[in-house]
Amino acid sequence: MTDTTDSLPRVEDSAQMPDLPPPPPLRISPQTALFLDFDGTLVDIADHPDEVVVARSLPGLIEALSRRLEGKLALVSGRSLEALEAMLGPIDVAMAGSHGGEFRPAGGGEVHPLADPLPGAVVETLSRFAEANGGLLVEPKPFSVAVHYRRHPDAKAGLLACAGQVAEERGLKMKHGKQVVELVMPGSDKGSAVSRFMDLAEFAGTSPLFVGDDVTDEDAFRAVSDFGGTGVLVGPMRKTAASWRLPDVVAVHDWLSRALAEDVPE
Repeated sequence: MTDTTDSLPRVEDSAQMPDLPPPPPLRISPQTALFLDFDGTLVDIADHPDEVVVARSLPGLIEALSRRLEGKLALVSGRSLEALEAMLGPIDVAMAGSHGGEFRPAGGGEVHPLADPLPGAVVETLSRFAEANGGLLVEPKPFSVAVHYRRHPDAKAGLLACAGQVAEERGLKMKHGKQVVELVMPGSDKGSAVSRFMDLAEFAGTSPLFVGDDVTDEDAFRAVSDFGGTGVLVGPMRKTAASWRLPDVVAVHDWLSRALAEDVPE
């Protein structure tokens, strides 16, 4: 079924919304679990997914936080695990890739699928559309396929119609993010990944935080709320289930770094 809740709100609607406050200092405590999106949260979005710039300090920062949180940290990204490791190196942290379709509970450990593989015919259909509409970037993943229209904004309406039809025919979810449309297999969403992590012994009983920027992170914001946690939106204000907001990637890095540098009282 097409997920129609994932369309970005209009800019004029977002501008009229009351802003969210910044999050309080991140507490390093046995009760804290931290989930981090990647693109738009830990790295700035680029025109091409392979062109993002990863700060030299980022892999070490993530690993240090994971150690201080005694493993209660996970990256939850729309990228595949292979793509994340290509960007960050073989860091020793838990990860969920492909919007949760790939689930790795420990760094370097076994990967568990949370969804069935995406049929190849879906990629073929969207690839034909992409080629016929100026050569849109098609990004196949194990449990989803993303089509980026950042360089071809005029293709948006046709892409949404094409992807929506495929989603209805195949029983897939359609995610409409920042100049990208993605079709994902059922069970492959960030909320399912967060819930799966929270079922693990090391995460059980914690108050989870999810930090993310895009509408594809809304499933995760709702999931952490179910466990008594909170979402942190990154970027401009918009309609969201998050309770706090940070303005950009730099602010996220500062917020995370301060948690390591300061002894925040509980």
